[in-house]
Amino acid sequence: MSGTESIAFDTPQRERRADTFAMWVFIGSEAMLFGAIFLVFLVAHIDFGPAFAAASKRLSLPLGTFNTAVLITSSFTMALAHMLALQRRWRATVWALVATAALGACFLVVKGIEYGKEIREGLAPLLGLPFTYAGPDPTHAEFFFGLYFAMTSLHALHLIGGIVVIAGMIALWRTAGPANRLRRVVAVGLYWHFVDIIWVFMFPVLYLINR
Repeated sequence: MSGTESIAFDTPQRERRADTFAMWVFIGSEAMLFGAIFLVFLVAHIDFGPAFAAASKRLSLPLGTFNTAVLITSSFTMALAHMLALQRRWRATVWALVATAALGACFLVVKGIEYGKEIREGLAPLLGLPFTYAGPDPTHAEFFFGLYFAMTSLHALHLIGGIVVIAGMIALWRTAGPANRLRRVVAVGLYWHFVDIIWVFMFPVLYLINR
């Protein structure tokens, strides 16, 4: 018994390295996707700076700040899960993963509350919803909110994906050997930290611009 899940690998270490490499390739492709959206936003901000600054002030800074703290905390619990997995403290690892997924779900709930507030205020130019903006330059403000919803919803989808993967990993926990448990924790940890870092860049660009 080699302890690997795939017959393509001789040892769990080689399988873990292959998983890590594949995850980095995936993260690189996702980074290019988010990088392209950030580039569009920054170019638009150069062209329509005053309109973007005024529109940014309509976002809820308290909710955005709270969610940033929640996601940074989830990054800590994920790092804790990795450390506990290395020490083979499996029960504690599972609880750290549960805490990570719960914090991710908390982020989504708060984001949903924020979306609801913006929709009620007529600031959501999507799905045919009316856009009613009383500030200066409503045309470019609408562009700002379009980019805002595109960026944050794409980030939320990635976060949902991370929560689903963690839930699946916990569901299959008992059927996996120690090497495979560690391999999965390392892989999902890389993904989770990537999603966190994207938000750390997104928060100041969207919420703190010219405040």
